[in-house]
Formats: sequence, structure tokens, C-alpha cells
Amino acid sequence: MKMPFKEFAAATVMATAMSFAAPAWAQEDTIKVGVLHSLSGTMAISETTLKDTMLFLIEEQNKKGGLLGKKLEAVVVDPASDWPLFAEKARELISVNKVAAVFGCWTSVSRKSVLPVFEELNSLLFYPVQYEGEESQRNVFYTGAAPNQQAIPAVDYLMNEEGVERWVLAGTDYVYPQTTNKILQAYLESKGVAKEDIMINYTPFGHSDWQTIVTDIKNFGSAGKKTAVVSTINGDANVPFYKELGNQGIKAEDIPVVAFSVGEEELAGLDTAPLVGHLTAWNYFQSVDTEENAAFIEAWRAFTKNDKRVTNDPMEAHVIGFNMWVKAVEKAGTTDPDAVIDAIIGVSVPNLSGGYSSMMPNHHITKPVLIGEIQADGQMETVWQTSGLVVGDEWSDYLPDSKDLIADWRAPLSCGNFNVATGKCGGKGTN
Repeated sequence: MKMPFKEFAAATVMATAMSFAAPAWAQEDTIKVGVLHSLSGTMAISETTLKDTMLFLIEEQNKKGGLLGKKLEAVVVDPASDWPLFAEKARELISVNKVAAVFGCWTSVSRKSVLPVFEELNSLLFYPVQYEGEESQRNVFYTGAAPNQQAIPAVDYLMNEEGVERWVLAGTDYVYPQTTNKILQAYLESKGVAKEDIMINYTPFGHSDWQTIVTDIKNFGSAGKKTAVVSTINGDANVPFYKELGNQGIKAEDIPVVAFSVGEEELAGLDTAPLVGHLTAWNYFQSVDTEENAAFIEAWRAFTKNDKRVTNDPMEAHVIGFNMWVKAVEKAGTTDPDAVIDAIIGVSVPNLSGGYSSMMPNHHITKPVLIGEIQADGQMETVWQTSGLVVGDEWSDYLPDSKDLIADWRAPLSCGNFNVATGKCGGKGTN
């Protein structure tokens, strides 16, 4: 049921310019919040805006009176798209800066890099980006999409609505595209797609010379069967990829591309002509027509002092994750990680699509799924969406080693990879 606008505004303080008397903080000390996003390197195109989002959310919460009577203070570091540096910066945030929680990472390789740090130091990471699944860690809360909340519905849409029979799985060469495509290949084959009708290609981060690969895609699509590209290409490599599609005359109506890592932020300021008509799959678009979203966009633009500043899906994931953390801390009466981990399961907060998202026992959240068509102005026109919210599935039903696994971090199970066939927990809860 749609949440009344007034109630939403009161709950999230996502209103525009409001003046408050300076709050009386309980003590001089603050609650520090870590922000771990690349502000330089190949992923800065995507991650810089997430840093700004966290500064915005912290400012809004401080206007509301802070948390537990204390002011929140952002501690921002730049891991610079350097995956090992993410672990070093995470350790610095937790051990040196004494942050209560960290919001950050984009790529799965950066998340994998920091997992041992958060486990060793028993801190909290809120991870806001779509990922490959096959993981549930006690110290991590996955507020982006699992494959069943993005990749699988996108393939279903192309298969059922567009009649696609041949598939190009194109990704950046790291864990998220590799694992997602492994799941998608197994899923497609379970639907009767022949191996020869699936082409898989990987390129390095920052790849710029797409001529040969796009030629291969064009040739693959000339076999007389409707062909689509499922793209897990990340970062600034997307710019020359779409440009080369245009250079070779590949139009969306011929070989549509559905992207999982191209959103409004990546499209802002680009020549969108080569992208018009191609698709994206996310759980939120700036174009979502709700009062909650309109209020958020207005407040965001007031904060950035830029009335053209866009919003995107990982931003909304940070909004949801941050508000869940705040609510769990208030519920626990402390920022102690163990208490927050226990308190956060079952917490529900407003999302920007007009409903509520909930934290499930597997540390994933409920989300709607939207397929959007890229418009000339860099926005998405929703062409399909789920009728309700989808629960994130941490372990894929389509991989033999995962199909019997579940995660449930509630006592007494407290396990991230419990095998329902053997009745045993596999260990620490990650794979």
C-alpha cells in the first residue's frame, strides 16, 4: 500500500529547505560513519555520487537530531578503484577512525577484498550495488540486487516480451560478471537454449577498443534468430562500448542491450544517441512517479545546489540501508555491531517507489524489479515491472553447489550457508 506523503516525509526527513534550531547533542563526541567509495580511477564515474549521497543522508539525519542524541560525522576515504586498497582503507576506517558502520564498495572484487576485514574487526558494511549473489556474510548487509532481483527478470523479459533466442553475455573480467553469467548460462540452458546460442565475452576494466568485439556481436546476431546483449560491463568502459555499437549501425530494435551497471549517473552528460532504446534493469529509476521520490529528488538537488543532478538505483540502496541502520541502532539503543546485527532483521523502511523494503534474515532486502528503456535525456522509461517486492536470493537455485543452501542469521541457526539437504552449516557463511 502506498505510504502517505506526510508520513513518509516525517519518517525520512526527505523534505526540502527546512530550518531547525541547532540540536543539543548529548556529548561532545560524535558517531562516525565510514564512506568507502572510489573518488578516482575507473569506478569514480559511478561511485563519487554515492559518497555525496552519504554526506546528504548524514546531514539530513543530523537535522533530525542525530542518532542516540549524538551528531553523525562522515569519514570519507578514497580507495581509488584499487581493490587491495579497499581493504586497507576499510581497516583504517574501523581501527583508526572508529566508525560505527561503513557504507561503500561498488564492484564485487572490492567487496570481496574487504570481507575479511569486517569479519576480523566485527564491523558493519552496507553494500549498495547489484551483485552476483553466492554470499551471505554476518557483517554485511546487501541492499543492492541479487541475481533474482535483476539479472533473471531481465532475461525473462527479453525472452518473453522480445522473443530473444540468442544471447551475448558481455562483462568486465571480474567476479560479478563471471558469476552472474555462470548463473545466467545455467538458467538459459534450463529454458532450452542451446550452448551454441550463448556467446560469452569478458574485457578488462577501462577497456576502450570495442571494434572487434562489436563486430563479433554483430556477426553472432546475423544467424536469423533474435539476439540480445546482457551487459555486466562496469565503469567507464560503457562509454566506448555503446559508441561502437552506434558506429557499426547496431540499433536497439536489431540487437537490444540490457545493462545492469548503466544508470542515470553514468548517462549524465554523455551523448545518449547511441544508447536510446536500449534497456537497463534496476530496482529504482529517477523517473519513478511517486511523491516520495519527488521529495527525495528535490531535497537531493537542494543539497547539491544543482537542479540537474540525477539520482540512481545505488543511491536509493544507500537511502534504504542508511535508514535501516539508523532504525536498528535506535531499536538496539547502541551502535554496537552485535546488537545492531540482531536488531536489523525485520526492520522495514520506506523505499522511493512508494512502498517499504525489509531486511530479511539472509541480510538481503526486498525490492521491486524494473526494466527501463533509455531515453534521449538520459532517463529511463519503465517498460515492465514486478507487481510487488522480490526477496533477494543469496544462493542461486540454478547452480549445483548452491541450490540447497540458505542463509539465516537469526539464532539459533546463525549461518550464511546452511545446507538444507545435509542439515549442516558450511562454515563462516561466505563462499
